[in-house]
Amino acid sequence: MADAPSTNGFSRADADPLENSLDGDSGDDDIENDYEDLTFITFPIDLQRRGLLPTGCCYDDRMKLHANADFGPKPHHPEDPSRIEYIMKAFKKAGLVYTGLDSELASIIQQDPTKYMWRIPAREATKEEICIVHHPSHYAWVEDLTRKPTHELRRLTKIMDQGRESLYVGSMTFEAALISAGGAIETCKNVVAGNLKNAFAIIRPPGHHAEFNQPMGFCIFNNVPIAAKVCQADYPDLCRKVLILDWDVHHGNGIQNMFYDDPNILYISLHVYQDGLFYPGKPDNPMTPDGGMENCGVGLGLGKNVNIGWHEQGMGDGEYMAAFQKIVMPIAHEFNPDLVIISAGFDAAAGDELGGCFVTPPCYAHMTHMLMSLAGGKVAVCLEGGYDLNAISQSALAVARTLMGEPPPKMEIPKISKEAAIALAKCQAYQAPFWECMRPGIIDGQEMVLRGSSRLHDVVRTAQKQILATKHDMIPMYIQRETLFKSYENQVLITKDIRSARKLLIIIHDPPQLHAQPNPLDNTLDAHNAWVSEGVGQYIDWAISKRFGVMDINVPHYVTHPEDTDSFIPRLTENAMQVQIQELMCYLWDNHLQLMDNAEDIFLMGVGNAYLGIKVLLMSRDVKNRISGVVNFVDGNLRPVKSETDPDLSPWYKEHSRVFVAADHACWSDPELEKRVKKRRFGTVIHSKVAGLVRMMQFHFEDVQEYIQKELRSDQGDTTEDDKPL
Repeated sequence: MADAPSTNGFSRADADPLENSLDGDSGDDDIENDYEDLTFITFPIDLQRRGLLPTGCCYDDRMKLHANADFGPKPHHPEDPSRIEYIMKAFKKAGLVYTGLDSELASIIQQDPTKYMWRIPAREATKEEICIVHHPSHYAWVEDLTRKPTHELRRLTKIMDQGRESLYVGSMTFEAALISAGGAIETCKNVVAGNLKNAFAIIRPPGHHAEFNQPMGFCIFNNVPIAAKVCQADYPDLCRKVLILDWDVHHGNGIQNMFYDDPNILYISLHVYQDGLFYPGKPDNPMTPDGGMENCGVGLGLGKNVNIGWHEQGMGDGEYMAAFQKIVMPIAHEFNPDLVIISAGFDAAAGDELGGCFVTPPCYAHMTHMLMSLAGGKVAVCLEGGYDLNAISQSALAVARTLMGEPPPKMEIPKISKEAAIALAKCQAYQAPFWECMRPGIIDGQEMVLRGSSRLHDVVRTAQKQILATKHDMIPMYIQRETLFKSYENQVLITKDIRSARKLLIIIHDPPQLHAQPNPLDNTLDAHNAWVSEGVGQYIDWAISKRFGVMDINVPHYVTHPEDTDSFIPRLTENAMQVQIQELMCYLWDNHLQLMDNAEDIFLMGVGNAYLGIKVLLMSRDVKNRISGVVNFVDGNLRPVKSETDPDLSPWYKEHSRVFVAADHACWSDPELEKRVKKRRFGTVIHSKVAGLVRMMQFHFEDVQEYIQKELRSDQGDTTEDDKPL
């Protein structure tokens, strides 16, 4: 594969005359036409150090010739030919691309050669270059478009521009696609060869969805893989390992599949995944990997495929910066590439409705700046998606400014969402077997299962059961529901005399809190540096000393299954937990509690997220006449208790409850929220002076004793010294 003719970067002998209309003024016309006489100008030899090399820019108006042949009622397709025009206009307006008199070029190049982006002539890729990653039949199919009549192209577009194919074609699609691929090749080759320090290829049609044997998702030929393989072939000593970083909001299925078993090309993609529902979605062939995090490569390429798939749209600067700092850059530095190619789709940019995310131009600048620390600064940016013309031009401009040496602008980084943090933790766990930098803090869950290890929450509950059995002779309650029994075996403990007791205390609570201090040198954890804290025990001790029958209900954050091998499993969602707790509480009430006729007083106590069980019981069953009082300790969501069919429920709850809310709860920081939580449906809310469930339970221990003693029906007029608060 021959190198492109030498150029001074400003020369545009190969540029198409269509570019003359780019800026809408006549001033550029003479410049465009006269540049071909200046090819003798070269970069000063004495300045050819990487830090003094210019940034390149590849653009050709002929790529705009790929247009939708289906002239229907909605002629403007998201993949609009003007996408590249708007970016080039932004570069010119910002002074990144030279638009002055040709007579001044020689002195500019001699005196300030990095002031402007040096132009890289685009060319058509050869069939040999295209077929280095594509099947010849695919090349032939695209080439055949030039021979099809307009009505046939319209018919094809109507068929293909839907579903997973999502493609339009025209009579000039083949030529534009060849120039797009050729532009990517020349951009990358100039960077690898050291002619430029870095470069930006403003190209279309995009490429990262195109598969080995078919076009797809607005993409005809897969530009970046073609350029990467050509560089590896033409510069085997300079370009052995290539990092392809794809920040397009859609997963680059084509790039992934082309290099899935390649040990020398690391593909990292940040994209919206939505459990496989977001485009490009699940492949037709179930054996083909999609953009899920679990797909890490195969064979020699195992570990060279990194999918950071967001759970939902709406991701922004916080999530993307966190992904770069926690996953992208550590792995990239360990891989140590010879060339970095950015598959730069800007459809995750704020303002792009198709992507629905909120990445700002400063964030794109910072991500680019981090990538420039790799491969000796050899970074080639190749345009992929991005469909809001303003968002794509401003985002590309921020990237180009950074490539040219401007420091990224100062930015405020928002907090990352909890779901995104979980996604990054899962991604780290999947990559830990392949990258040293991903291993700290990661456990091999599958190995733990094979060893017969137990998850700590099961061990802790077993210990609690043994302590309560030894101390108070409490026993597990058998639950005669198969699904509930599997989930809550050993989670419901009762005193043996509960059926004959006149007073009952039903406690539903979160698992104990775990605290641990890892070794700061190697992150190992010793049992003697870990603690288990819970505040329920003292209430059980007190209740039993006062002749209460006690039911202790532990609601695990997750119920362990034998097949669970993930090292990190997120807690149950509130909806999933509510379904389980509602079934459990209704079962316990219907089959046990309401049948305990001796019980004159039943008190309910909810601790942490598990106090959701109190809410669902009060709203699902008419229990007001049997319940003497309710005590809740809350450090999370405050839950209203109301009923459309029972208007007396909220007033009753207000009168018969004490809801202790943590001192640092968000409701106390806003006067409007504080006013709202005083409403009847939230119960009698008490602003605790302390934060944390265990501290709250300790701090308000005497308050709860006094409240329960006051509300007792069975002991009224019969209080002894033993019944006074401890």
